[in-house]
Amino acid sequence: MNTKEKLKIIQDISGLTQTEMAAKIGVSFVALNNWWNEKAKPRKKQEDAIDALYKAYTGQKTIPETVLAAQKELIVKKSNENRNILNIILKNSDIYDQFLLSLTYNSNKIEGSTLSEDETADIIFNNKSIPNKSLIEQLEVKNHQAALQYLFRYLAGAKKINEDLILKLHSILMNGINEDAGFYRRHGVRIVGSNVPTANYIKVPTLMNDVIEDISKRQKDNIAHASNIHARFEQIHPFSDGNGRIGRLILTAMLLKKSIAPAVIKQEEKNIYYACLRAAQLKYDYSQLEDLVCNVVMLGFAIAERE
Repeated sequence: MNTKEKLKIIQDISGLTQTEMAAKIGVSFVALNNWWNEKAKPRKKQEDAIDALYKAYTGQKTIPETVLAAQKELIVKKSNENRNILNIILKNSDIYDQFLLSLTYNSNKIEGSTLSEDETADIIFNNKSIPNKSLIEQLEVKNHQAALQYLFRYLAGAKKINEDLILKLHSILMNGINEDAGFYRRHGVRIVGSNVPTANYIKVPTLMNDVIEDISKRQKDNIAHASNIHARFEQIHPFSDGNGRIGRLILTAMLLKKSIAPAVIKQEEKNIYYACLRAAQLKYDYSQLEDLVCNVVMLGFAIAERE
């Protein structure tokens, strides 16, 4: 990640102006503006100050193993208390509806949707059309709702997470939106705002086959396993559009298969979520992503327990 990308993330999270960021780093507005426009590069001391500010606002740090272990133990305890979490979701309409809303609203919002949570609820539960909002955004709500409902029914049949499921979810999610719905991409793509390299499209089927094989392997650490798969899937970026939402649906599926609550990644944590993914994909440091998954799984358990 270069200096400009770090500064943009700091500004997105903090709301600081360039003048305020410059003051925190200890340089002039002109110096920071030159870095922003890539006309100059900071010196080592200034780079360290930018990194410190970046970590302060993103919460990015290596998570101690003892802390992660304690979080994972709590999730195992919650899982044991809520055996067959999917059954709990399916048998309780209020819990079911709350997951439909929370997962759909936040996942679409992370991808840039301008719809509010109330507007999303009106589309899902009242089939309302929202004036002055894009028809595509409203279709994205209905499609994500349909994909999630299909996933719940599919998993209730104790079926495996396989390629057919992933392609089916994409076909539902992108129905009426993308002509490649249900098919892997046949061209190069880049992740907007990120320097994470994506897979050559020719290699996508092979790489996805490897990921799908690994999904079904038994693991002692379910959070580490799901986090690893999620980071790999997002870096492969197998589709021309919808990769983030499909990746989060797969993450939810993997967790539900282990009787762990869905990961409700709040749209407010978008930048931290992306930073955790980048750390896993570029530095092979999965601790931050695992920490995030632990936290958002607990939000899922809170919904399941009506807290």
